Amino acid sequence: MNDNIVALPSEEKFQARIDAEEKIEPKDWMPEKYRQNLIRQISQHAHSEVIGEQPEGNWITRAPTLERKAILLAKVQDEAGHGLYLYSAAETLGITREEMIDRLHKGISKYASIFNYPSLTWADIGAIGWLVDSAAIVNQVSLQNTSYGPYARAMVRICKEESFHQRQGYNIMMVLMQGSEEQRAMAQDSLNRWWWPALMMFGPHDGESAHSAQSMKWKIKRRSNDDLRQQYVDQAVQQAHAIGLEIPDPDLKWNEDRGHYDFGEIDWDEFERVISGDGLCNRQRIAHHIKAHEDGAWVREAMAAYDSKRRARATDVA
Repeated sequence: MNDNIVALPSEEKFQARIDAEEKIEPKDWMPEKYRQNLIRQISQHAHSEVIGEQPEGNWITRAPTLERKAILLAKVQDEAGHGLYLYSAAETLGITREEMIDRLHKGISKYASIFNYPSLTWADIGAIGWLVDSAAIVNQVSLQNTSYGPYARAMVRICKEESFHQRQGYNIMMVLMQGSEEQRAMAQDSLNRWWWPALMMFGPHDGESAHSAQSMKWKIKRRSNDDLRQQYVDQAVQQAHAIGLEIPDPDLKWNEDRGHYDFGEIDWDEFERVISGDGLCNRQRIAHHIKAHEDGAWVREAMAAYDSKRRARATDVA
């Protein structure tokens, strides 16, 4: 630690550490608002990974080939692992996994709005892998440098695995675009339905988010919502055109002066409806998660009983 900041009051000293690019670790002093901000963001990230298994898991038994089935099964398993890493990172802040899941079930804690849209066709699995995981990568690469150590370290492996997920989804779309007229139409229809929800993933415009400014100051977030969204649009447009897909935005055009694509305005009313619980699949997603959690209660109870006996035997031996 920099000796020059030792004499400062705690919050000033803390901000000085942040400004000096030092990682904050679980046993370090931190403002309570910093801790709560992290709990909110990391738990929502974890919930998104777990809830995000549902629209894809829905297609495991209906994948068109055995190879596609194996790949999708591995991808869904990866997402469960990402949830595990993130719940574990959040637990270092003094909250239990049970508390986080309870907040999810009660609607206190949110998850990514995009997972409240249905996966209607096999092409949607391609669109989710390509568009949704691309958006995740754009956002999460910067999170590898977030100020909280456990969160930053969890993101390293997650980002590596997400890159494979993105390639899997893009490959599905590419193969469909090389297929029949019906397959090409299915791919384009999927892009039409998922494009705008994917742009919403980055959150409200800069200055309109209740948490963004403080998260940027504490370097929990490293880049603004609009900056991340612009990077995403620039790369996704080129990827779409490379395989013959058209972005469903009549306002989309290249801006030579900015060196970026201009694009249309997002329907923020729809975003607010979905975030508030009134999307197409909000109730279904939570109900499914609650049922799965309740069905798995016996496993958690058995593990707790085993752990209790193991600790008792260890005490007896000692």
